[in-house]
Amino acid sequence: MYWNTFKVGVKNLLLHKLRSLLTVLGVILGVGSVISMLAITEGSKKEALERIRLLGADNIIIRSVKPTEESGSSGSTATAVAQQSRVLEYGLTHKDMERLKGALPTIKKAVPISLVVQESQYKHRRIPNARILGTIDEFLNVKSLAIGRGRFITDVDVYMTANVAVLAAGAAERLFKFEDPIGKNVLLGTDVYRVIGVLKAQGGGNATPGGVGQQNYNEDIYIPLSCAQHRFGELQTIQSAGTRSYEMTQLNEITLAVTDSALVSQTASMARRLLLKSHPQQNDFEIQVPLELLQQAEQEKRVWNLVLGSIAGISLLVGGIGIMNIMLASVTERTREIGIRRALGAKRWDITYQFLVETILLSSIGGILGVMLGIGLPLIVSRVANLETEISIWAVAISFSISVGIGVIFGIYPARRAAMMDPIQALRHE
Repeated sequence: MYWNTFKVGVKNLLLHKLRSLLTVLGVILGVGSVISMLAITEGSKKEALERIRLLGADNIIIRSVKPTEESGSSGSTATAVAQQSRVLEYGLTHKDMERLKGALPTIKKAVPISLVVQESQYKHRRIPNARILGTIDEFLNVKSLAIGRGRFITDVDVYMTANVAVLAAGAAERLFKFEDPIGKNVLLGTDVYRVIGVLKAQGGGNATPGGVGQQNYNEDIYIPLSCAQHRFGELQTIQSAGTRSYEMTQLNEITLAVTDSALVSQTASMARRLLLKSHPQQNDFEIQVPLELLQQAEQEKRVWNLVLGSIAGISLLVGGIGIMNIMLASVTERTREIGIRRALGAKRWDITYQFLVETILLSSIGGILGVMLGIGLPLIVSRVANLETEISIWAVAISFSISVGIGVIFGIYPARRAAMMDPIQALRHE
């Protein structure tokens, strides 16, 4: 009996193919939007979280920041003299790093970074504004990078001020194309450096928060810190609008590796207080704690999931209302059929079951098509827009379950209305 009722329900839906399709369209769009929106946002959030993780959950990043004119004008007498001579000295110093290492017992490693922007060249290939980072051997482990070929900078290279360079994957590709860079000489500024290593590509080539600001690890060039100090110097010339000024910065960044992630926030507060003693009236540094950024990003991720889920849930609700509307119209159209079935001995449960079968079929078919749409759209977006997407199984399962549940919830009232009809009045219906 139940199987026959199921076949009758399918037959009734096929009698009005266009109406059935338009009815399930709301469910299709609702389920598809749930899955696709969550997949796209989940992919972008995962990429953002990965960028923050690359900074290191146990790291504290301290960066030099150029002070504003207001903060500089309210500074000390030495600052005023520097401004009059058009030389602005700001940022982190080697003494700052030594103070941090000596005063903070929770630090296991301290990595200084000096940034230089110069033209790099190999034969006829050039990178006009290459980011050249002067650093030490511990940079590789603290920043969670890996060598692809050759080796990284060593303490001996720093001590000997050796003209050696390590290329990131993108920089190596731009300068050498398909050649092996190891052992070749590159021109950085006006000095020649021998390439001793190439890093593995990081983050699939996407921009990640690298040393000294949010830049692309894959485009950087690394040299010994001593080379950055002695070959390029700490004084930079700034030309704009016919005027020339000078800026002096010893270190652009100091990355501190903390012994325990539970001590990161406490260590960051201690480092800030310590640096303010040597930078009392200049806001020329900033402290970034990747662990706090990671926690904040994960919290925002949960909030966005709730917001997007609510928006998509409204779409499913609209689809369910459409199903209820069509089923109420169907009950009115089939009043005489209901009366005949009741006269032949059908019980109220049989009538209820018949209409519930039709609503569940509509919502299930809509859910299946919606799942297909929700899986297809992120794949298209990934291929066309080159964005990372991630389709989660729980999003597919929950969306489909909700679509079926909507069919049951919004089908109960039309089904019960049909079942509660008086058989005699139904038979008299024209």
